[in-house]
Amino acid sequence: MASIQFILDIFKLSIKALTERRTRAMLTIIGIAIGPLALVMISSVIDGYGDYVISQIEGLGQNAIILFPESNYRFTQKDLDAIRALPHVKRAEPFYSIQAQVRVGTQTRIIFVYAIPIDVVFEAIKGLEIFKGYTPSDTEYLKALVGYKIAYDDNNNQVYDLGDVITITYIRSSSGRQEIKRASVSIAGILKEFGGAFILSPDTTIFLPLQAGQRILGLSDWSGIFVLVDSSTYVTDVMEKLRQMFGNSATIVSFQSIANIANSIIGAMNFISFSASLSAFAVAVAGVAATMITSVIERTREIGVLKALGFTDFQVLLMILMESVAMSLIGGAIGIALGIVGAHMLASRGFEIRATAQAIMVIKASPKITVTGISRAVLLTIFVGVLGGIFPAYRASKILPAIALRYE
Repeated sequence: MASIQFILDIFKLSIKALTERRTRAMLTIIGIAIGPLALVMISSVIDGYGDYVISQIEGLGQNAIILFPESNYRFTQKDLDAIRALPHVKRAEPFYSIQAQVRVGTQTRIIFVYAIPIDVVFEAIKGLEIFKGYTPSDTEYLKALVGYKIAYDDNNNQVYDLGDVITITYIRSSSGRQEIKRASVSIAGILKEFGGAFILSPDTTIFLPLQAGQRILGLSDWSGIFVLVDSSTYVTDVMEKLRQMFGNSATIVSFQSIANIANSIIGAMNFISFSASLSAFAVAVAGVAATMITSVIERTREIGVLKALGFTDFQVLLMILMESVAMSLIGGAIGIALGIVGAHMLASRGFEIRATAQAIMVIKASPKITVTGISRAVLLTIFVGVLGGIFPAYRASKILPAIALRYE
């Protein structure tokens, strides 16, 4: 009980000492606050956007694999049958794809068009739902299922409704030449807004039955093969078998591997931000040490009086160390609070992904404020106080009472 009371008395004495030197203490506290501010703000924004990116990629299908042929290779029915015969392959469907333009109100919007058995898209992308209308059957190749941001403009005003004809403008290569082509399809269904996604954004996509690839778009060769695996646990095994089958003739991509790569990049960014924040903590250590050494010199006579009254070396050391830790805790609290506010302000600006001059996707995600992140900032801040104050505290504890009382 006596030791607890002593610590409380020491803490009160430390706060009183800080208030007597307000300007110097405040400048030191500001220097300390920069570290936790930068750490909390940057890391929480990175974690928030990182989780958003990964969730969007994973939402496109953890058990999906896409094969794209290289320029000198063409997929055939034989290839498709061989893929379907592989263990753990649930479905394998060819598809045609193009990048195109459509008019949405007063805007020209860059979109993607996929001619594919549409039911496999719903099977792969969880959470994809029809807002109105229906999914066209395989034989209704003149009908389309369109994304929400094609049927509605940025102000949420409806531009296209069920039964409306929408004209797609795209470039098709023919005999070594590029020609501007146009195709018109009728809207059979409109998807619910899915939200920002990567690689495949349902909101800015038109889905057509597979036959439309040849009959409407005029494409002769498949753009790729879409594969669904029984479970995400078998994705790596199936990908390895596909690499053995096609070698360098095809590019094989899975959303699971893309999510893993994104996770690695986010981890690297977190490491870089943490390393950069450590430089601010290092500067704070120097600031605390300079402040406390000056404080010890100014209070030499006071320390001598305390020792003459019976204070031990350890008690003097603890008193000076408590003063530096108190500054660190105040600076840490201010820095963490400002970091949380700054993280929300920074995240609210959004992040632009620009595929072309016209194709811009803005994503927004809330910062990820976690107990782990806050605890890490608090521990580093306390460490700054201890490291910056330990030498001045040790020096103060070794002052001899007789010399200190004669000090002017």
